[in-house]
Amino acid sequence: MAAADRKKALVTGASRGIGRAVASALAASGYDLYMTCRRNTGALEGLAEELRVQYGTKCSCYTFPIHDEGKVAEMFRDIPYLDVLVNNAGISYIGLLTDMTYREWQEVIDTNLSACFLTCRCAVPQMVRRRRGKIINISSVWGNTGASMEVAYSASKGGVNAFTRALAKELAPSNIQVNAVACGVIDTDMNRCFGEDEMNMLIQEIPADRIGRPEEAAEIVKFLCTGNEYLTGQIITLDGGWT
Repeated sequence: MAAADRKKALVTGASRGIGRAVASALAASGYDLYMTCRRNTGALEGLAEELRVQYGTKCSCYTFPIHDEGKVAEMFRDIPYLDVLVNNAGISYIGLLTDMTYREWQEVIDTNLSACFLTCRCAVPQMVRRRRGKIINISSVWGNTGASMEVAYSASKGGVNAFTRALAKELAPSNIQVNAVACGVIDTDMNRCFGEDEMNMLIQEIPADRIGRPEEAAEIVKFLCTGNEYLTGQIITLDGGWT
């Protein structure tokens, strides 16, 4: 496939966890990649080199907080078009709401939700002009049900779900599909805050009797990147039957 014909995808939060697995899956499927991380430049550039060697993937790497409006706009000046946008970057806060500062609240909301607005605002005009594109937002089961001690995270992911459904309706006439993957407990750094006993208690609640793998989330993202033009506005739950 000629370089000019290769599909292009942006994956935010690609240096680790689900984002890293998604980037690898898309590279294996022939996409060239734009990838972001907040601060782990070494891990992101290491991944880019691995994908170049293994798949011949052209990778562009960016390190900045994904809710930085100016930096997002600057990055999109490097992107002639996108076939796929994966909004994966996210952070959590575990603790009582009353112990949370407004700055901490704002950081969670901005990283998990406002960043989706910023990237979509830049990507959508490109996709509308080409009358094709896929937007996939990585959400959480807590966006569906809410979680004690994770109020800000739950609120941000609930917002992502509503954002997904609403934007899907807005863009369906332009043949652009918008979906989300609501993940349960996945084996990522975000969930390594739980001790062994806490994790075992969680696993006992999950009918599949294990936590999920980042690669399993990446497989759903890759499926959503395929040509099905009637699948849009969906929040697909990946949680081993937990919720």
